Amino acid sequence: MMVWSYMNTPSQADIDRQDAIRDSIALVTDQENQAAIAERENTAAIIQNQVETMTDSARLVQNTSTFGAFAPASSGTAETFTLENNKVKIEFSNKGGNIVSAHLKDYKSSALVDGEDVGYTPLYFMNDERNRFNYKLNTPNVPSRMINTEELFFTPTLTGKTISFKAMTSDGGYIEQKYTLSDSTYNLDYDLNLVGMNQHLDTGKKSVTLEWYNFLNRLEKNNKFEQTYSTVYFRDNEEEDVDYCRCVSDAEEDLSEKKVDWVSNVNQFFNTSLITTNQPFAGAKFETMMIDQESTSKTALKLIKSEIEMPYDQSGNQSINMKMYVGPNKFENLKEYGVELEEIIPYGTSIFGSINRWFIRPFFGFLSGFIGNKGIVILVLIFLIKMALYPLMYKMLASQAKMGALKPEIAKLTEKYKDEPQKKQMETMKIYQQYSVSPFGGCMPMIAQMPIWYAMFRFFPASIEFRQESFLWATDLSSYDVFFQHGMDIPFLGNHISLFTLLWAATTLIYTYYNTKHMDMSANPAMKYVQYFMPVMFLGFFNSYASGLTTYMFFSNLINILQTVITKKFVFDDEKILAELKTRKSKPKKKNSFTERLQEQMRQAQAVQEQQAKAKNKGKK
Repeated sequence: MMVWSYMNTPSQADIDRQDAIRDSIALVTDQENQAAIAERENTAAIIQNQVETMTDSARLVQNTSTFGAFAPASSGTAETFTLENNKVKIEFSNKGGNIVSAHLKDYKSSALVDGEDVGYTPLYFMNDERNRFNYKLNTPNVPSRMINTEELFFTPTLTGKTISFKAMTSDGGYIEQKYTLSDSTYNLDYDLNLVGMNQHLDTGKKSVTLEWYNFLNRLEKNNKFEQTYSTVYFRDNEEEDVDYCRCVSDAEEDLSEKKVDWVSNVNQFFNTSLITTNQPFAGAKFETMMIDQESTSKTALKLIKSEIEMPYDQSGNQSINMKMYVGPNKFENLKEYGVELEEIIPYGTSIFGSINRWFIRPFFGFLSGFIGNKGIVILVLIFLIKMALYPLMYKMLASQAKMGALKPEIAKLTEKYKDEPQKKQMETMKIYQQYSVSPFGGCMPMIAQMPIWYAMFRFFPASIEFRQESFLWATDLSSYDVFFQHGMDIPFLGNHISLFTLLWAATTLIYTYYNTKHMDMSANPAMKYVQYFMPVMFLGFFNSYASGLTTYMFFSNLINILQTVITKKFVFDDEKILAELKTRKSKPKKKNSFTERLQEQMRQAQAVQEQQAKAKNKGKK
């Protein structure tokens, strides 16, 4: 078997020949397989193309039924585009053709993040994903639904500082939104152009509705305070009257029957405004909704809902020219528009707002041109105001000095009529009349100063000039200063203690004590304690108020104390005052109708009191 096996073993040549045959067979088989695979792939591609063509046709049919003539703009890919200058960077989306973010380069946000102070961060607003800037279109092709531009993909064209977004119709018409950013300003020229729309827009009210939903961002550290200064402002075209929705609760305003010049969504120090230039809006409705600030996860203060009617004459071709302001609430910037847009800065109304706008604000700006630190400007402003009002202060102190000189005689009356308060008051008024002294002389000068004080109360939290400006330990004069952070949320006080507020309360108590030592309060002892209770009660209010105001109030108190001490010590002479009063007593007196009426009322009150006492005694008997 070994010999047989050896004899039948193939030679090397036979082996090579068999290998060559197998390789040839494998090559032919592989070529056949590849050809089959290629044929199958080609067939699959043909089938896929047919499916895609059928799908596109089906989608086109579906889009046409959903979007009507706007079907060509119903699909696409969302992209962002940018307009930018040295002041602001604005991002737009081709889906909806509107603004999706604004970055103000010269400003920072100090908003808390999850309840933590993270310092200053880049300031963005109009960037909430829930915002809407949507035109609602009635089209006869799709009677079952409203077409919303926020669903459409606009074709962008960027040229320099101008970007155009067009949503095309199937017959060549389009809706265009065109934005042009001005150099070195916060102004955008905004045009809404309707071209070839006579067959695609059907509205009996001759207007196109802009639905503008804006979630106002948190931008300041004191978000609760910021919330009360944030709302929507607008101007009535016919009455040229600027108004706003209530700030401290949900509110609504209906101007659907009135024409409107502009609409402004306003944070405490920033705003986004839409202003007409060639024709007013045909009407508008506004709604503000408060957002709970107790939850630190919230990033917005309020939701502003506006429905603005854009005039449309149904001609098919119309251009509505507008301007958009996206920037800070700076008086000079807003006044340039010439439509009272500066009224959105809450300086106050009537005389208080006038004092702020046309006296305090420009004077503060003048001083700021020479003094870099805003806190020092406040001190200079206080000094100048106090010097200007010193004549009123002098009259008040003179009246107090005269009443102080009469205090011994008043004390005698107090002892004599200690059981007859009405009689004691009548006799006190007689003494004042004899010496020609008015008990109200110390009050009237203070009342005369109230408009300036209230104007300053509104000026500091409304003026962006104080925002993030530091002075002494205060890091932001537009917000509260933090001397001590105790971490607990105490009602009326919050989680911090403001040192400027404490100093104001302390100096107010000192000034009150020193200023009322001469007053006789035996007739109403409760007033003696009320005047000390008021500064303590207001600690809770001013603890979270703008530190610019509490700085003003503290240093104003210091100057009041200095003026009072110096005047009483070096200007007034008690002996001379007493001699002058005696001289007045000897002179004939002019009848004072007010004093006579007051005395008559006192006599009547005393008579009633005596009758009640007699009736009481009679009843006992």
